[in-house]
Amino acid sequence: MAAEIVEGGKESAAPGSTPTADILSPAALFRRRFMRHRLAVVSAVVVAAFYLVVIFADFIAYSDPTTSNSDRALVPPQSIHLFDNGRFAPHVHGLKRTRHPETFGLVYVADEATTIPVVLFAKGYEYRLFGLFPTSRHLIGTAGAPTESSLFLFGADEQGRDLFSRIVHAIRTSLLIGLAAVAVSITVGMVIGTISGYYGGYVDLIIQRIIEILRSIPTIPLWMGLAAAIPPTWGITLVYLTVTLIIALVGWTQLARELRGKIMALRREDFVTAAELSGARPSRIMFVHLLPLTTSHIIATTTLAIPAMIASETALGFLGLGLRPPAISLGVLLSSAQSLQNVALYSWMLIPAIPTAIIIIAFNFLGDGLRDAADPNS
Repeated sequence: MAAEIVEGGKESAAPGSTPTADILSPAALFRRRFMRHRLAVVSAVVVAAFYLVVIFADFIAYSDPTTSNSDRALVPPQSIHLFDNGRFAPHVHGLKRTRHPETFGLVYVADEATTIPVVLFAKGYEYRLFGLFPTSRHLIGTAGAPTESSLFLFGADEQGRDLFSRIVHAIRTSLLIGLAAVAVSITVGMVIGTISGYYGGYVDLIIQRIIEILRSIPTIPLWMGLAAAIPPTWGITLVYLTVTLIIALVGWTQLARELRGKIMALRREDFVTAAELSGARPSRIMFVHLLPLTTSHIIATTTLAIPAMIASETALGFLGLGLRPPAISLGVLLSSAQSLQNVALYSWMLIPAIPTAIIIIAFNFLGDGLRDAADPNS
């Protein structure tokens, strides 16, 4: 009596029968392999959380990231106190400015006599949710005092702008640049790599020489040259698009080479010969029959390329070659931490490096998990 295959891939064999292998669909097999990679699963949750921040950045940020406040310049990070006289009442203390007795520098001291409640869904600066619906509600805020001058979870910068709110908006900018740059580079890499691998000959020779020339140019000098060509009079949006294209310009060559090798191996298969004999156009053979067979590799490459693009944007911003103030990105925020004085005296200015590192590590682990799950020899 044949073994019975049940849902989920488990089997129950009748007495005396030989158990058969699990029968799973490709999607179920991919999911099972991915779920076994615990770090990849955790990283997927982390990445999803960061993209929720991207979607709801204005709602999560409680202060306008562009509004300066000279009375609160370089405020150190505040801690939220959860209990007040034994009852649950989240609050922060007021701040008093004073002079250090030795250095005569401005310092901020908590005024424990002043209690400012921290509440959920508080009113703050106005914005458009999803760019459509005007509202002034934010995830957290203060009651009885303006949030912009009383709540500084990660401290404030030299212009008194809340660092937490700026980091939230910087994450949105950097992640969107990463996605846009990857979308451009992956598309270009797929098309050029597929054409190179399918046609071969002089077409392949010319494309590969172009790729070698691009890959031989040092990355940072190339960025510097291209970024220097951006006119300083351009607006933020135009600079944003230009930086995206600059990063994508050197990002497509690796995928193009990898796909070229895979397409060259697949073009010798019998189904390609059958398609050619049946009169199928080369474009149909390339992009309908051959390219979908490399989908798993493209997915894994994409997840590994996004952190590289984010790191590239951060490096450009840190060097002062990418987005410029008043634009807000992780690179722009980290550029203010180049001074040793800032690092020594105002260590909270380095906080933007923490989400940057977490994003890059999470994407790398996620890419490893997707690559292993998509490997048919795994």
